[in-house]
Amino acid sequence: MPATATATDPGNSRTRSWWGWGYTDAHPGDAECVEMGALLPGTLTRPLPIPRVADLAIDSPAVTPPPSLAHLVTADPEARAAHTMGKAYRDVIRALRGRPGRIPDLVARPTEDQEVADLLDWAGEHQVAVVPFGGGSSVVGGVEYRGDAHRAVLSLDLTAMDRVLEIDTVSRSALIQAGALGPVLEEQLRPHGLTLRHFPQSFEFSTLGGWLATRAGGHYATVHTHIDDFVQSLRVVTPAGTGLSWRLPGSGAGPSPDRLFLGSEGALGVITRAWMRLQERPRYKASASVAFTDFQRALDAVRAIAQSDLAPANCRLLDPGEALLSGASHDGSSVLVLGFESATAPVDDRLAIALDMARAHGGTGEAPKAERDAPADAAVSAWRSAFLRMPYLRDGLARMGAVVETFETAATWDRIPALIDAVRTEVGAAALKTTGHAATINCRLTHVYPDGSAPYFTVAVAGRPGDEVAVWDDIKAAATDVLHRHRATITHHHAVGRDHRPGYDLQRPAPFALALRATKNALDPHGILNPGVLID
Repeated sequence: MPATATATDPGNSRTRSWWGWGYTDAHPGDAECVEMGALLPGTLTRPLPIPRVADLAIDSPAVTPPPSLAHLVTADPEARAAHTMGKAYRDVIRALRGRPGRIPDLVARPTEDQEVADLLDWAGEHQVAVVPFGGGSSVVGGVEYRGDAHRAVLSLDLTAMDRVLEIDTVSRSALIQAGALGPVLEEQLRPHGLTLRHFPQSFEFSTLGGWLATRAGGHYATVHTHIDDFVQSLRVVTPAGTGLSWRLPGSGAGPSPDRLFLGSEGALGVITRAWMRLQERPRYKASASVAFTDFQRALDAVRAIAQSDLAPANCRLLDPGEALLSGASHDGSSVLVLGFESATAPVDDRLAIALDMARAHGGTGEAPKAERDAPADAAVSAWRSAFLRMPYLRDGLARMGAVVETFETAATWDRIPALIDAVRTEVGAAALKTTGHAATINCRLTHVYPDGSAPYFTVAVAGRPGDEVAVWDDIKAAATDVLHRHRATITHHHAVGRDHRPGYDLQRPAPFALALRATKNALDPHGILNPGVLID
């Protein structure tokens, strides 16, 4: 995204940060940064200054687009800086230290599929790497260029392609352009009483195409946890041609063409539009929280609920550290946040049954509250506020030289307790070794299934001033090793990008890797699409 509001959201005058998360007016001030830094002994005494685009060494573009494409392309320094990287901790601290990496030569903003195809044709002829870019919220190095194998780099920003083109109310689906940001998409569906019902933490700052290309996970904790389940058909522009799959409710006709591009992260083609399955907007909601003094019993309670047919919309378990950090608990308890919703019938009975199951495993909590009539309980409200605020606080701590980042995974229930213990022990030891400071490592379960769950870890430790990226890389390497040994996925919903490539290479079967490379060569013969993502 450019550093200022764009035509995709004309009613929003807030300014996006080019270097950090979200909006500039929501970033912690210097005093709050210092206050947070005091909680991590060994951090800086004063925050790093907010970086300025004017201080970056931005070279003149190495290529010039032809006149036929010039109106789609800009070399504006602010636009180029804002498209240099995503929003991972590594990205934020590199910007703060004045080392953002390879700045794209040009930023293109096509408005239709043919313009995407024309840009790819030109880039292939002139050895220009093309990095598809939606909202720029990647936290795994998915939207940056690393290396020097290409003559130039073009950031392909799709956010000008942001319209809901057609709504089929009979089949309850919609044809949506891939550059639509979450709020822009939902605003167009709301008059029809419909919703995509996909709300990742990055909802404000990510696009439909980004969700599809990364197989994004949404806020809802059970059943339809990933964007995959809502896809009816995809249109994809590749250097080898444009493909459009049929709209079908289901099909057994060979390998799925949609599955080929879901999770492809822009390495095989550019998703430009999709038919998506919709839902009626929920009318009934109810939520409650449950406290546990024993984390293992809390895990058992969550597993029992996940293996029932209750299908909660929210079923998030916060360990004591995560509960304290979010303000959901201050007495050392773990907290389970439960929520149910429906478009057709009250959900109070389902919530009551889930609470009974939690109490049977030692949980305690208030009686459920229907959100149509009353606000959620204090723990639920605190968690929701912290959930949205946390990325901003991470950036504030980064300004204090702290290393604060998250990683997530998923494993079967039989492996979950040992996995969580190993992460706390071994990642904590790696952090202590590389920094000389004890790390805080918190865990929450973000998504749950009958056969397993997705633990999400937060790591916070004072870094080595000026060397914070290397510190995080050491910690991340230890985490990757733990996940691999416990047969836990390298990512449940953050995607692979470049940061997770080592773990992904270990996880995928060799024949599949062979087929993926062949597919890449067939669809992208010049090797211009997001080089270094998924495959070399």
